[in-house]
Amino acid sequence: MTTDLEALGQAIKRAQYRNHRAMDAALRPVGVSLVQWDALRAIARMPHASGHDLAVATFQSDQSFGTLAARLSDAGHITRVAGRGRRLEHSLTPSGEAALRAGHEIAADVLEDLFAPLAEADRHNLAEVLAALLHDESANPDAAGR
Repeated sequence: MTTDLEALGQAIKRAQYRNHRAMDAALRPVGVSLVQWDALRAIARMPHASGHDLAVATFQSDQSFGTLAARLSDAGHITRVAGRGRRLEHSLTPSGEAALRAGHEIAADVLEDLFAPLAEADRHNLAEVLAALLHDESANPDAAGR
């Protein structure tokens, strides 16, 4: 029996889409979207990173991340300061740190609900299978866009 790879790809996409919708809805009271919270996570992991590096980390184009960063700056969640050349370096403000913390608490609940149908052993196996699937990507980050 051969696995229908198109159906498998669609199932992964549906699970991701369900997660994104649930996270967006749950984050609304914090005042950030999932995309904004993801940007805050990336900035927290890589303080003073360039917009390009943060765009890569959040799966966005440089232009999209620039627009997003401007919105986060206008909301008071991040600061952007000039670095070398045209580079802008990004940092969280106390407001951004608070939104990030609240988002982590929300994400824990949303993800627990998402993975509730799976036993712990199944979750572990899924994590291993996805890690194997993404192995080439971790060795070559440029492979992600292919």
